[in-house]
Amino acid sequence: MILRRAAIGFLAGLLAVLTFHQATIGILNAYGLVGSPPFRIAAVGPLEIPAILNAAFWGGVWGIVIALLTDAMRSERGRVVAAMLMGAIGATAVGWFVVAPLKGQPVAQGWNLVAMWRAPLINGVFGLGVGLILPGLTALLSGRR
Repeated sequence: MILRRAAIGFLAGLLAVLTFHQATIGILNAYGLVGSPPFRIAAVGPLEIPAILNAAFWGGVWGIVIALLTDAMRSERGRVVAAMLMGAIGATAVGWFVVAPLKGQPVAQGWNLVAMWRAPLINGVFGLGVGLILPGLTALLSGRR
């Protein structure tokens, strides 16, 4: 049961990156508010994986976390709100305080408020996407309609 929920969460997170996350980046990029376009294929990291595949993988990992932590909630609306908050707060905090230092980047965008607002917005919309995709994906893969 938990392995099935984790697999569904991974798929929901991956799909949320490819839809909600990248759409948000695309909109922000169109208005000149972020420098990178959506669906970047430039290689990143020591394994030189295309950026979009890297983002989709980590979105899947966050999808597992969100699916498992919201599974016990009774209200569907509550699950969606919790997923959005986990993206906006949880994923952003990990990015700022764990990932950035590991990459040799300044913590929390160097506390530059102009740059800081982007991550909670993009990650929050990603979390919202996970929260919206999870129930339908769960029903689809369970044979329920």
